[in-house]
Amino acid sequence: MKEQRRGIILDKATELFARKDYYEVMMDDVAHLSKVAKGTLYNYFESKEELYNQIILNNLDNLLDTLKSSLQSELSIIESLYAYVSGVYQFLFSHKNFFRIYQKFIWKEDEEINPAIKLKSEELSSLLSGIIYKGKRENLLRDVDEDFAVRLILGNIFSCVKRSIDNNFSEEQLNTEKENLFDFIIHSVYAGFDNSMIRPLKNKAVVLTRTVEQSAESATAFTELGAKVIIFPTLEIVPPANWKSFDEIVLDKNKIDFIIFTSVHTVTMFVQRLKELKKDFDFSHTKVVAIGSKTNQICTQNNIPVNIVPEKFSGEGVVAALSKFNLRNKIVFIPRSAIGRAELPKGLEELGAIIKTVPVYNVSLPRKNVIEESLKQLKESKPDVYVFTSPSTFENFLTIMKIDNPANYFKGVDVAAIGPTTKSAIESRKVKVSIMPSEYTIKGLANKMIDYYRSKEK
Repeated sequence: MKEQRRGIILDKATELFARKDYYEVMMDDVAHLSKVAKGTLYNYFESKEELYNQIILNNLDNLLDTLKSSLQSELSIIESLYAYVSGVYQFLFSHKNFFRIYQKFIWKEDEEINPAIKLKSEELSSLLSGIIYKGKRENLLRDVDEDFAVRLILGNIFSCVKRSIDNNFSEEQLNTEKENLFDFIIHSVYAGFDNSMIRPLKNKAVVLTRTVEQSAESATAFTELGAKVIIFPTLEIVPPANWKSFDEIVLDKNKIDFIIFTSVHTVTMFVQRLKELKKDFDFSHTKVVAIGSKTNQICTQNNIPVNIVPEKFSGEGVVAALSKFNLRNKIVFIPRSAIGRAELPKGLEELGAIIKTVPVYNVSLPRKNVIEESLKQLKESKPDVYVFTSPSTFENFLTIMKIDNPANYFKGVDVAAIGPTTKSAIESRKVKVSIMPSEYTIKGLANKMIDYYRSKEK
């Protein structure tokens, strides 16, 4: 209750300081708005100055945490700069009252600024300065004065936030403003001559169909290239009907020579079930195959040693990689989806392997509340391209949208498939696939999309 009341006091004080100048706000006003006695208010904050400083410190801490979280992964310089600009813009717009306070605060003389707040403000600038410094070293950004560039960029962000708040921008207007803001900034500091390389998918509306869990992460690959992404989950991952077959295999004392993880989901569900069984799997005598960089990454995160990552992220690529081994009478365990294909097991059986394959997850249509916003966005937009990452994402999209004539529905738009299996499934329904990468990943698909639209412009 004490923390709850403290939060209410901070919220109400923020409203007052946003509307009035510092000297116009009285502690009586804060107490009245917070519905606490003035004496109680002083139990939380000894003075108006402390209350005011705490508002700024709390928000700066939250902003810095948000930025550090988005910048901690290995992003390119352009992606890092976009994450910074976008993060600051969105945070300040979402915290309008804090923005109004901080905007007035930053014009104070240095000696008037609380040392802790000054340190946080410098940290905010330092994050941006670090991106610019690294960009200069990699010859991606111009040899500009870093302090000047930081002031220029933050000044433009503040101006855009003020304009967005004053004009009560809609979500669509906010996205447009943010994109225009970043375009201005990147054109100011970018060292390259071909500015089309920076945001090559700008003005393209992409409908991305994946699982509920994967959609947001995958969308980043396209938004960083300037695309407007409509996330449309068409799959939800659920446990298999029963675990009996899986349990029998992992609890069996017979040695498993190879385990093939075909997706992130197979790894996640494999690990989850072992935890439920309270069993540690001994990988010391088992070679682990991970199909795709993401699958490899999730294995590493779960302390699963990966021995083989096929060059081609496909069933055929796995067979080619394992053909270098003597598979005769070797036990190959393949955790898979309940609707997994038979091509991979067949190819390995022909090499003499003993295949044990069981479902570790199933896919279902996402719940209605999960896709309500996606349906609304799709209805209000004019997509340029639909991205399908598996036959299931395509078929489920048809089901969700109640599409009886796919060829007619997709007429006049581009369709992208992540790989040949997905492409075949789509084209079997008389829908033309315009974009398919040679590397069957979201990143590969995004790069192929860039090439496709560039070639159309020539």
